[in-house]
Formats: sequence, structure tokens, C-alpha cells
Amino acid sequence: MSTEKPLPVIDHDSAPYWQAAHEGRLDIPLCGDCGKHHFYPRAICPHCHSDNLKFDTVSGRGEVHTFTIARRPAGPAFADNVPYVVALIELEEGPRMMSRIQTDDPEKVHIGAKVEVTFVKATDEITFPYFRMT
Repeated sequence: MSTEKPLPVIDHDSAPYWQAAHEGRLDIPLCGDCGKHHFYPRAICPHCHSDNLKFDTVSGRGEVHTFTIARRPAGPAFADNVPYVVALIELEEGPRMMSRIQTDDPEKVHIGAKVEVTFVKATDEITFPYFRMT
């Protein structure tokens, strides 16, 4: 049984996102044709199917759209983290992204709570954008 947490696979489309997170920025794709942000990073815009994309640094502010409190670990690697909050965050710029909420009291998290990004280093290569309530 592995006790190492799974890590994301960085590919061509997501590399700028992970590099920005490593540098303490939340960069997400912005379409040069329709002008809409989207998340998760991918080769084409999900709104207009253009490949005219660039990464844009966003505010990192948003609100909790929905969430769950994990009270049982999703495997041995997560045993020391329970309880933890997994949330769908609606960013001010429009897209929604799944992440974790850093909190000492998961019971205080609620739908509509205002949050801001914070960065948590997992390895020398991977830094996760998590959120905290403001």
C-alpha cells in the first residue's frame, strides 16, 4: 500500500498553469477570440473552440459554489489530512475550479463563502493552488 499522495501529470497544455502556481500566481487560460477565461487548461476554448489561447493572471478571489468535507481518507496517503474540505470555487473571472480549502474548522465553510487563493508546496516541482476563506 502506497502512502505517497498522487501528483498531477504536467503536460504541454497545463505546464504554464503549474509554473505560475510554483511562482505564486494563479494563471488560467484566456481565449483571444471570445475573451472568456476557462479552467482546466486545454488546447481549445470550450466556449468557442478557438485555439487562440494565452494564460492570464487572475485575482485568485472567488466564492464557494459547493463543497464536501472529507471525513474518511481517500486512501492511506490522506489519513493525516482528515477532515479536509474539497470545494468547487467560482472565480471572480467566471470559471469554476475544484480545489481544497485550507481551514482549521471545516464546519465554518459554507456555500457562498468568499475565498482567496493560497499556494501550498507539495514537491520541488508541484505547488497546489488551494483556497482560504476571507
